[in-house]
Formats: sequence, structure tokens, C-alpha cells
Amino acid sequence: IRDCFDQCSASLWKRLSLTVGGTVAISLGLLTSVYVATLHENDLWFSNIKEVEREISFRTECGLYYSYYKEMLQAASIQQGLHGLIYDNKTESLRTINILERMNVYQEVFLSILYRILPIQKYLEPVYFYIYTLFGLQALYVIALYVTSWLLSGTWLSGLLAAFWYITNRIDTTRVEFTIPLRENWALPFFAVQIAAITYLFRSHLQPLHEKLTLLAVFISTFLFSLTWQFNQFMMLMQALVLFILDCLDMLPTTKVTWLYIIQLTGILLVCVLQFFNSMILGSLLISFNVSVLLARTVQKNMKMGCLLNRLGKLFFHVLMVLCLTLLVNNFIKKILNLESDEHIFKFLKAKFGFGATRDFDANLYLCEEAFGLLPFNTFARLSDTLLFYAYLFVLLLMAIAAAVVAFQNLSGSANVQSTDKMEISTIVLKPGAAYNLMHTILFGCLALSTMRMKYLWTSHMCVFASFGLCSTEVWGFVLKSVRLYTPQRLCVIRYLVPIIILLYLSCKFCPGIVDELSELREFYDPDTVELMNWIKSNTPKKAVIAGSMQLLAGVKLCTGRILTNHPHYEDKSLRERTKQVYQVYAKRSPEDVYSILRSFGTNYVILEDSICYERRHSRGCRLRDLLDIANGHVMDGLGENEPDLKASLYPRFCEEIKKNLSSYSMYFTRAFQNKTFHVYKLAKHK
Repeated sequence: IRDCFDQCSASLWKRLSLTVGGTVAISLGLLTSVYVATLHENDLWFSNIKEVEREISFRTECGLYYSYYKEMLQAASIQQGLHGLIYDNKTESLRTINILERMNVYQEVFLSILYRILPIQKYLEPVYFYIYTLFGLQALYVIALYVTSWLLSGTWLSGLLAAFWYITNRIDTTRVEFTIPLRENWALPFFAVQIAAITYLFRSHLQPLHEKLTLLAVFISTFLFSLTWQFNQFMMLMQALVLFILDCLDMLPTTKVTWLYIIQLTGILLVCVLQFFNSMILGSLLISFNVSVLLARTVQKNMKMGCLLNRLGKLFFHVLMVLCLTLLVNNFIKKILNLESDEHIFKFLKAKFGFGATRDFDANLYLCEEAFGLLPFNTFARLSDTLLFYAYLFVLLLMAIAAAVVAFQNLSGSANVQSTDKMEISTIVLKPGAAYNLMHTILFGCLALSTMRMKYLWTSHMCVFASFGLCSTEVWGFVLKSVRLYTPQRLCVIRYLVPIIILLYLSCKFCPGIVDELSELREFYDPDTVELMNWIKSNTPKKAVIAGSMQLLAGVKLCTGRILTNHPHYEDKSLRERTKQVYQVYAKRSPEDVYSILRSFGTNYVILEDSICYERRHSRGCRLRDLLDIANGHVMDGLGENEPDLKASLYPRFCEEIKKNLSSYSMYFTRAFQNKTFHVYKLAKHK
């Protein structure tokens, strides 16, 4: 009777814990969604500004993506809207391109169709339906982080701590409130769901039905992640490397790893089909790597048998085989498809990691952007202020030690030998799910340290990993046994006391600031850009072709619907070359050359920006005009050194000289509009 009572009590407690933990997870997700939505409203007074101001607030490529949502809604029917995207002749002048092939905009298509068919038009404006969907995905994001931490630690208290850390470190964990349509804001919630599903998949003794449902969840989240972000292939390549490393060290069940490789391949190939067989996807390193791993496995079937030296030799040969096969397969695919769309990425990586300087304009454009530089040190100061970074380093160190011990055990064939207490402890600490998340945080941490824009992949997972460690019985058991203070009671107390103290600290220190932040009201203010957009809309033909910086032209397309010469979606070689040519308006070129270049793209108007022509944001050598000078073989402006083979240009800088209204310029260009920021010139119809 007593045993029966204990079982009933345990079952009741488990259900109560699941109910409370699940309710807390959903509540925190919804609160986060409301929080970022309120910040967005308060920062721009979004509900009270004009439509053109709302659209201008979607800066750079955000405006480009949102414009396709707007186009789909303005089309007479869904069929006509899709036809307009598949045969688009407004995004790049004198060209018809397939937007669904080139860009990841299926989410805009889906939302526009959903808005059409739902009876909400009378109650909700299209722009609010769009932004509320993105803010709603933030709720999914936080819930996924919460669940991952809960799965790893066994207590929902760690999920609560992970969510608190995500919110209090908002500056470093998300930027959704001011870059709403950015592709990563669509993709990262699905990536977090995928990590949660993988963590659950690596649990031992899963029932067959649960395993199949989990694999389905992994597939759906992988597919949605791949469909919504053009950088999906690089992120999943990192994930495939995590699986490969841990599988080689025998830390993960091989069958489940194989399923994950297949799911990655299937997901990205399905996206490739939906994107009309996008060649950049087919030529991705992810496909080549996964195919190579699966092929190498069929050759080396007994890789995980033998003594330590034998295993190390087999492992070295296996890694070498996979790398060689990956390069061979990838080069073979690229030669067949004549693929050059991603060459700028490899040029950038080559220059970034010191494998030779480059004068390539595209590579230098990335190198000079702060977002693609190293992670700033002040990031760690902010993360330390919430105690996140300290907790993360503590857990990472312990888990890394455990991983090293387990790796040695597995390679030496002593994993099943119960010898020392230390080995037993480390084996318990490093369960497959924990091993996966450890290697995941290490590789994505390296990515974030090298490229600041990718920090959001790391910092959100940092919240999960640190909170899991502080609530883990294995981690605290390892610490207490190491200092010979272990008792089950002490373990239970410290496991719950430490996260509760941190939660109280975060609540006391940051809640007042969050309340003040929510009460701080600002308003959108960019009169020069508003004036420019209104002028273009009122004073240029609907089929006018406009040239300018790619960041500004995304807004021009959204606000005015005019035809562009170039745009910010940079994953196409011909577009990159076109952008470089259009940017000659900021170089030292003759008016005849600039006119000829612009007319070759069918340009009717060109917009010059003082912020680019007289740029001060970047240092010498990284200003846009400097990058153009170097690419053109000209010496740069200002004091400082120049490479010896650079020569002085025969012509002054075009964007400066055109403002003097000299006859040599006015015969080609007529000023049509100007304000404090922008100068618009109309091109003569003939020379």
C-alpha cells in the first residue's frame, strides 16, 4: 500500500510540475512578445505615424522583404501576386528575375495569403498583422529556449532562469524590435525549436512513437528554418560539424545522428525545390559534407573498434576522407552548375582570417562593416552584469572537463569499465543531449566571436546552457564530490538555491529598468527621407528606374514602387557587379563614364547621399569611396599611406563635382530634387 501511495504521489507531483512549468513557459513567452511589441511602439509611436514613415522604419533589406508582402496584398488576386514575384521586373531594371528563387520570401507570401483569407481586414491593418506575427514568434523562441533548458536539467526552474536571462540581456540576444522583417527574426525561433527537439531526441529509452514524433518535429523545424533564412546552409553546416565531432568521439547514438544528417539533407533539398532549384543551395557545403559523411561511413564500418592508437588512426583517416570527399563533391557540383554566387563569402573569409589582403570590392565591403567584425569586448561586460557570462564560463569549464574525460574513455575502450569515481561522475554529467548542447555552444561561440552579426545564435543558447548547468544535479554533484562535501540534501539545496538567488538578483536589479524602458516614449523622425519618398512618388513616372545605394533603394521600392537598379540582397554575382558599377557615382570617374554606366542599366534618376559622399562613420580605408578608389586603382583621399601601385585619378570625385553645376556634368545630369541629405539628378535621354 505504501509503495502504491508513493507511486501515486510521484505521478501527481510530476503532472503538477508539468502543468506549472508549462504555464510559466507560455506566460513568459507571451510576456516577451508583448514586451518587444511595446518597445517597438514606444520607440517609433508606430500607431500614430503616417504609412510612408512606417515603411521607412523598415530600414535597408527589411524594407525590401516587406515590399513583397505589400505587393502580394496589392495584387488583384493571389495568382497574379505569385506571377508578379516569379516574373519580377521591378527589383532589377532591364531584368526579369524570380524572387521566390532568389530570396527567402515564402513567409511574406504565406502571411499575405493568410491575411486575405482571414476575416480580419476590418480590424487589423496589414502592417500590424505582419509585425504581430514576428513578435508572436518571439514567444515561440522563448518557450523553445525554456523547454531546452528544462529538458537538460530536469527542472522548469532552469527554463525560468533561461527566459529571465534572455529578457535582461535583450540588447545581445535579439534585435527584433527594430529590424522586424530581417530573415533571422523569422528563422531563429524555428532553430530554437529544432534544438529543443534534438535535445529530447537524444534522451535514452524513448518509446518508438515518441521518437518518430520527435524526428517529425526536428524535420518540420529544420525545414522552416531553412525556408526563412538565406544563411541556413552555413548554420546547419555548423550543426552538422557538431554531430560529426561527437559521433566520431562516440558521444551520440549513431543511428540518431544518421537520421539527423538525412533530415538536414531532405529539408534543404525540399527548400531547393521550392526555390526553383536555387543553384546556391545545390552548391552548398552542407549538402557536400552530409553526403560525404554518409559515404565515408559505408566505407569505414568498424571505425569505433580497437585500442586507443588504432581508434585514433581510424579517426584521422575518417576525418581526412570526409574532408577530401566534401571538397571533391562540392567542386564537382559547382563546376557542373557554373556556380559563383557564394564566391564573395569565401573571399571575405580568406581576407578576414589573414590569408592575404584583397582589393576585391565585395569582400572589403563586408570586412569594413562592424556587423561582420569581431565581437566587441563590451558585449562581455553587459553579459557579466547579469551574471550570465560568469555562470556560462563556470558551466562550460566543468562540462569541457567532463567531455575530455568521456572522449578519452570512449576512444580507449574503457567507457564500460567502472574504475574511478571521477569517470563515473563524468559519464553521468555528459549525457548525449548535454554533449550536443556543449559542442553546439562551443562552435557557435567561435562563430559569434569571429563575426558579431552571428552573436544572436550564441547568446540565446548561452542563456540555455548556463541555466541548465546551474540547475543540474550532475554538475553540482561533480563539484560537491570533487571537494568531498557531497550529500543528497546539499545537492538538492544548492541546485535550487543558486538559481533562485540569481532570479531574485535579476528581478531586483533589472525590473525597475525594464519598467522605465516601457514608459519611455519616442517618435519616428526622418523628415528628409519622408520628403524624398513623397517627391519620388509625386514627380517621377511609375516606370522610372532609380539608382542609388542599395540600403536606400530598398526603401524606395517599398514606399514608391519604382524600378531599382540594385538592392541589398547580395547573394548574386551579377547583382554584386551591378552594385559596384552603380556605386561609381561615389568614385573618381568622369561624367561621361558615370552616365554611360547608369544608362546601361536603364537609369532615369540617380540619388546621391551626402552621408556616403562625405562619410565619416568609417575610418580611412573603409569608407565606401575608399573601397571604390582601391578597386579602381586610385589613391585614397586624406592623410595616410597608399599602396605603391595606386595612382592618382584623372578626374575629381563625381558626387562632389556634380554639385558645382559645371557644363560637363549638366549636359548629362539635371538636378531634380535636393534637401539636406539627398540630391536627385535626372539623366538626359541621350548624350
